[in-house]
Amino acid sequence: MECISGALADAGLALSDVDGLCVAAGDWAEGGGVSSLTEFAEYAGIKPTYFDSTDVGGCSYIVHAGHAAAAIAAGLADVVVISYASCPRWWPLTTPSFDPFVLPAGPGQFELPYGPTLISAYAMFAQRHMALYGTTSEQLAKVAVTFRQHAANNPDARFRTPLTIDDVLGSAMIATPLRKLDCCVVTDGGGAIVMTSRERARDCRSKAVHLAGFGTAVARTQISQIDHDLTTPAAISGPRAFAMAGVGHADIDVAQLYDAFTITPMLALEDLGFCAKGESGAFVDDGHLTLGGMLPCNTDGGGLSSNHPGKRGIFAMIEGVRQLRGEGPGVQVPDAEVALVHGLGGTFCAAATAILTV
Repeated sequence: MECISGALADAGLALSDVDGLCVAAGDWAEGGGVSSLTEFAEYAGIKPTYFDSTDVGGCSYIVHAGHAAAAIAAGLADVVVISYASCPRWWPLTTPSFDPFVLPAGPGQFELPYGPTLISAYAMFAQRHMALYGTTSEQLAKVAVTFRQHAANNPDARFRTPLTIDDVLGSAMIATPLRKLDCCVVTDGGGAIVMTSRERARDCRSKAVHLAGFGTAVARTQISQIDHDLTTPAAISGPRAFAMAGVGHADIDVAQLYDAFTITPMLALEDLGFCAKGESGAFVDDGHLTLGGMLPCNTDGGGLSSNHPGKRGIFAMIEGVRQLRGEGPGVQVPDAEVALVHGLGGTFCAAATAILTV
């Protein structure tokens, strides 16, 4: 509720203007339940003509933005709020330590006996990438170091102390080859965005940012079903977003790529087409993700240093908007006009890509 109130105030709108609501809460740390959307609508006093509780993991709120744009264009709603909040640092850690996506039925039955965890699943992606393409632990660490540099000036970032490659390599091994500092932070937090028509946005208090392109894709739930070349759904969602926006890779001034682990943005770089398959390690090594590089990325510090309450897509959207407004809290890309926001859900089970413009 605090997030939505703040976003509406930023837009110069009131709760009474809202006729669209997007909220997805899949577990109790998110306030989740069977009817989480209706419960929140009742609490907020909103009677939406359009609503969406699609939950495909961390990219759900980027998905919501695309759905909301379509709903507004179709006349189903005028002002839509999209919000997420979660408190995993506060909520008692009583859940079993296995991958919540692995169920004792379907493909999951072949994995459950081995006791998989979410981190071990991502670690297997990293292991495979190393085996196929020669990616190194140092290149993975460079991702964490770069995003920590961006977090240094962000007053709201969880960690701001400078980080070195040796620091990452010296941190505790969690699931080979992922060490503690290859993994995202765990924070409480929340965020919200307000969407409306281009016409109404002209009268809003703050500078409008436009959703110019959008794409989604789903793949599979279990890691045992992945393609051996490590292709993720980004290879489908990315081209859809670029085609809709009518822009190319060279037009992107800044990117916000979901970074639950250091391997995550590296696979996104490849499948979104910013570098060839297997070349993301060299791309990162060359400094392209830093301010002044070819593709400044995760300018607030990302999930590796700034915040990660569980589903980070809403924060990637917010930072994309801030960059195009010139309001980046960490580092600011000068004169940014086109931003790419990309998120994933589960272990690369779903993806959503958005291209924002001013």
